[in-house]
Amino acid sequence: MATLQDRSTAEMEQAVQEGFDLSWLQKIKDQIPGAADELAHDPTLADNTPDLLDESTNFTQRTRGALPRPGVPQYTAYTFRDKKEVWGYNLTKLYQEAVSRQWSSATDIPWESMRPLPDDVEAAQCQLATFFAQVEFVAADVPGRFIAQMSPDYHEVRMFLLTQVMDESRHMEVFRKRALSNGGGLMRMIDSVSDVTGGSTDNAREFTEMSSRLHIVGEGNVLTLFRLGELMAYNDAEKAIYRRAAQDEARHVAFGVLHARYMNECAPERREEIHAYLDEAEDRQATGNGGENPAARGANLTAESLAILLGGGADKADEGQKILAAIRQRQVKEYFQRLKSCGFDDRIENGRVNPALLEAYQAAP
Repeated sequence: MATLQDRSTAEMEQAVQEGFDLSWLQKIKDQIPGAADELAHDPTLADNTPDLLDESTNFTQRTRGALPRPGVPQYTAYTFRDKKEVWGYNLTKLYQEAVSRQWSSATDIPWESMRPLPDDVEAAQCQLATFFAQVEFVAADVPGRFIAQMSPDYHEVRMFLLTQVMDESRHMEVFRKRALSNGGGLMRMIDSVSDVTGGSTDNAREFTEMSSRLHIVGEGNVLTLFRLGELMAYNDAEKAIYRRAAQDEARHVAFGVLHARYMNECAPERREEIHAYLDEAEDRQATGNGGENPAARGANLTAESLAILLGGGADKADEGQKILAAIRQRQVKEYFQRLKSCGFDDRIENGRVNPALLEAYQAAP
């Protein structure tokens, strides 16, 4: 009786006789540096590869490393073709972590732990969930616009941004579910969440502008709220939502910080431009101008909801405001840590940073 190996050998011999040819595989091994090693192991993305050019001339959707084919029509004139416009450090690790930590609001959140809440607390939870659903829609929509504008030679950036779109879509879904799951419902739409970081994040024309406003400032401030979510959670479902959203948001913030660090070291001529984006964002955070800022000190629907949840009810909102003030200090402190990490902390030392934020930072424990 023929063994499985015998059958496979016979099938391969027949395929070769009929024109099956693997010479292209040897051609790849011979012509692409490191291809043999990659084919011998599990292929991985690499932050620094020998074929990664500082400027891309690829207009044909050809995957980096693939052999070019003559006569292929150009697909598009990609807007972002320079490595220093989009690149960052540790892209591989961030992407691999993202794909390994995907979760589902249907199976990973213990919705059965939900119980009826007092009307004022439920209304506050629903208003906050409405705010987060709107924020996360913007956080998915804005980076998504840049993916198709990048040269395919920089696929690591594209692939990470795709995971962010998936993460933020899941966040929007889970906060909508929270608002609808316990007798409340979606509450008032927030006036604006895209202008709170200076200019309009929706209308950012350049990738570094978008990342500086969205990742370093906007998502960074939301991350602080997610990390402290258990302070305003009233059941295991809400705690799980905040924990899982925080791990996703931390990746997005890390991406922005590592992009800014790369720009600081490899494109120093753009430092002043990035500082200007941070100037505007800090002004919004300090004054509350530009819409519903997740880190602003002024009164708004989100702040009122947070005070009710942190205090334990509308009648204890004053106590909640004290806790919220400490959270605002924490947001500033973590923002300053991000500035230090990406190499823009000179604005803290030279007095450029917003004075109100500096005062809050110095007063933070």
